[in-house]
Amino acid sequence: MYVEIVPNRNSKPAVLLRRGWREGKKVRKQTLANLTHWPPEQVEALRKVLRGEVLLSPDELFSIETSRPHGHVEAVLGLLRKLGLDRLISPKRKRSRDLVVAMIAERLLHPDSKLATTRRWHTTTLAEELSVEDADVDELYDVLDWLLARQQPIERRLAERHLSEGALVLYDVSSSYYEGSSCTLARFGHNRDGKKGKRIITYGVLTDREGRPVAVDVYPGCTGDPTTVSDQVAKLRQRFGLERVVLVGDRGMLTETQIDHLRQYPGLGWVSALRSSAIRRLVEQEALQLSLFDERNLAEISSPDYPGERLIACFNPLLAEERRRKREELLVATEKELDKVARDVARRTQKLYTDEQIGAKVGRVIHRFKMAKHFTWLVEDSRLVWSRREESIARETALDGIYVIRTSEPVESLSAEDTVRSYKSLAQVEQAFRCLKGFDLRVRPIYHRTEDHVRAHIFLCLLAYYVEWHLRRAWAPLLFADEELRSRRTTRDPVAPAAPSAPAKRKKTTKTTPDGLPVHSFKTLLEELATRCRNTCSVHSDALEGATFQQITRPTTLQAKALELLGCSQ
Repeated sequence: MYVEIVPNRNSKPAVLLRRGWREGKKVRKQTLANLTHWPPEQVEALRKVLRGEVLLSPDELFSIETSRPHGHVEAVLGLLRKLGLDRLISPKRKRSRDLVVAMIAERLLHPDSKLATTRRWHTTTLAEELSVEDADVDELYDVLDWLLARQQPIERRLAERHLSEGALVLYDVSSSYYEGSSCTLARFGHNRDGKKGKRIITYGVLTDREGRPVAVDVYPGCTGDPTTVSDQVAKLRQRFGLERVVLVGDRGMLTETQIDHLRQYPGLGWVSALRSSAIRRLVEQEALQLSLFDERNLAEISSPDYPGERLIACFNPLLAEERRRKREELLVATEKELDKVARDVARRTQKLYTDEQIGAKVGRVIHRFKMAKHFTWLVEDSRLVWSRREESIARETALDGIYVIRTSEPVESLSAEDTVRSYKSLAQVEQAFRCLKGFDLRVRPIYHRTEDHVRAHIFLCLLAYYVEWHLRRAWAPLLFADEELRSRRTTRDPVAPAAPSAPAKRKKTTKTTPDGLPVHSFKTLLEELATRCRNTCSVHSDALEGATFQQITRPTTLQAKALELLGCSQ
């Protein structure tokens, strides 16, 4: 008996089980069964049986002993090595470097405490890939000290890569709350996390013009943002050896005091913005006339109060409408609370509130909503009388949607439009803070007891974000990201609200790429890659007793595309 495949002109070939014999000089055939509906692997198994081969089930040949997620480890380590970050940490491979690389990768895969890290990286192939299976938490803390000692050389090499003379440098400050009270860096200050009663630790991040991180400094939680600027100037000039750079910082960072300090360095320029009080003075002095925005949303002005500087005034009508809406909501909320205070005061007929007690209640309300400047109030005979300051509200409303960018750079090196774009680039540093403080890297809460460990922890998170920044850039076609954003930043209207490109809209609407692949977030793409596993199999054979081999699951179309975009395809 044998299996024969018979072609059919207009349909798929017929698969027949036949027997054959010879009658004289003629060969006779008899069809015993039609196997066309059989799966190909079943047909092939029958062929082997008919040839006299011995068939074994997979379970009789080998068994899978362990199966560990590998695809996300492969992607992160592959790009990290492609970027040469491991060589930046230490030119020669050593255990300390492998442990740091493992902590960076694990920060992207499963951000957790150092103790949890030593346990979690055994659930993937990460520990095996870097030969750190036997590491314990004490060794990780020792390696943090080793990394901190190498922070300045690493940052200098990153600056050599991404900063050059005349470069635009972005700088901003944030903070994260601290659990405990043992670290001397943890102080009460401006808590951006909204955690009442928690001490904080402040840190400033320096990036290139595209938001790629280069350096980080850590400060006590009570440190004011402007006071950190001088450290960045010293770092740029002395450690990085850059004489000519343009520092971009927000209006709360580059104050008049700090700008006076920057003027001491002729090669150091800046881009910042004016506070609302300064803009109001320009209007009162008629240096800034609202009629400038009748036809354009951007105009360059000058003022004797800002000698040697260029001022670019901008008007965004959507921003104006948003500010009016928010102000009205806050005014209404303040009035509602003041009404409650007034009714509470009026109800007291026996033991009246003192004027000081009523004032304290009113103060708590108007300062909670930051509307003190828009209300007037008076306590008379234990009665509260209040009203809106309509003139104050009208003056502020007239400036809604208007902001003024200031710079020391001449128009030859930075046009008015590019000056506004440069200031808006600070949004990319804010994106870094969102990734550092969010579920991506979870720099917070901070538990480390010593200053050195806190500094090393934050620097480690910055290096992890450096890898994430490049991962997001490479994976943009597979993520809910606008692939044209980078090029559009240099050409679109710098004042008008940014609008997504047509391809980005299509991705968000269809949830698929032009290739038909599902669009992911950064985290879900890592989870998808994690389903590609490395299996350790043991062989069932007396001759090969105890033998094992490893096999990685074949990548799906999406996994293959993600690895290809990183240049790590197998």
